[in-house]
Amino acid sequence: MILILKKDVKEEGLNAILERIANAGLKPHISKGEERIIIGLLGDSRAKEKEYWETVPGIERVVRVLKPFKLASREFKKEDTVVDVDGVKIGGKSIVIMAGPCSVESKKQIIEIAKVVKKYGGKILRGGAFKPRTSPYSFRGLGVEGLKYLAAAKKETGLPIVTEAMSIEQVKIVSEYADIIQIGARNMQNFSLLEAVGKTKKPVLLKRGMSAKIEELLLAAEYILSNGNPNVMLCERGIRTFDTSTRNTLDISAVPLLKSITHLPVIVDPSHSTGKRALVTPASLAAIAAGTDGLIIEVHTNPEKALSDGMQSLYPEQFKLLVEKGRKVSAAIGRTIL
Repeated sequence: MILILKKDVKEEGLNAILERIANAGLKPHISKGEERIIIGLLGDSRAKEKEYWETVPGIERVVRVLKPFKLASREFKKEDTVVDVDGVKIGGKSIVIMAGPCSVESKKQIIEIAKVVKKYGGKILRGGAFKPRTSPYSFRGLGVEGLKYLAAAKKETGLPIVTEAMSIEQVKIVSEYADIIQIGARNMQNFSLLEAVGKTKKPVLLKRGMSAKIEELLLAAEYILSNGNPNVMLCERGIRTFDTSTRNTLDISAVPLLKSITHLPVIVDPSHSTGKRALVTPASLAAIAAGTDGLIIEVHTNPEKALSDGMQSLYPEQFKLLVEKGRKVSAAIGRTIL
């Protein structure tokens, strides 16, 4: 259930409500809007019925959330969440582009690509230091050394960093270097990891699992939100279907659907969803038209020699053209690329 407090409720009244919530064996999740305070009740709220809360002083209205995901739902929060990533705001009317190589390969490589990303309109640098790979014999990243190279690229360009944490043990060190912690598709339902990033308050980019339903993605986000971290972004990165023409199948309908049922920002990954360089730009433009809040794109200065995902990485000039076309599409729907 959600408790919507009266506009004129004072601190004393709020504390009294919080005490009642604790006595009912529930945990409050407080969201302070521009006009009023909203409290989500976490736990088995059947212990106290809706009628009980309606009689509590300071509470204007009680809303029962029917969806299994509570804090992520539009019922809990009507307005769009805007996640502030080191000054870059994701959500709302602007569209943010994150770009960079699949993997950090060297200090020189990541700084060179970071400069390209910034020059052509990217606002956040992506790059994998820890890489989950299907084969144990594939390049699996430089680890902490890769994080240090990302930090050097940020120092050189000012671009905030998004990179993946694959385990609970990695959360602390990744948090020290990254501005956004990415949770990859393979870890979408690693609930212990979700709880760990939920406790960091660091912005999180949560990728949809390869076979995950929309509801399962939102319930995964709920793990992060319920642990106190409101800075969650959802990423549609393609799902596994019967078709093998592309690496995955981009579920473009997921974008407007998610925007209608959750207040969280929605990002699209056209690189992993298509797996083909020639399809990245068309898929990106479709995502913008569908209402995405951002794109996360793989860019490399020498894709043929990339240690991972070279076939889906854009050349710098292709990235430049993508951004130029994206600005035209975003303008047509009343939005802008930041």
